[in-house]
Amino acid sequence: MKEFIVCYTLEDDIKRERIMKEADISKEQVIQEIIEKIEQRKCFLTKGDHGDYWINRSSIRYIGVHEKDDPKIYSH
Repeated sequence: MKEFIVCYTLEDDIKRERIMKEADISKEQVIQEIIEKIEQRKCFLTKGDHGDYWINRSSIRYIGVHEKDDPKIYSH
């Protein structure tokens, strides 16, 4: 299993979500899944370290996806 950290930069906040995927999935595939989820729904639920959050897709300004073991990321 691989762990990915998804960072949603919103109009007025930043939300992080941890996603577990099979070991053979790539970062690009995770990004594509997120884009499809956003396109299909006006609002969607993310599960963060500090609870669950509803995100309205119109408030999203940027999405970043990083593998957990990537040394270039900062994780809480």
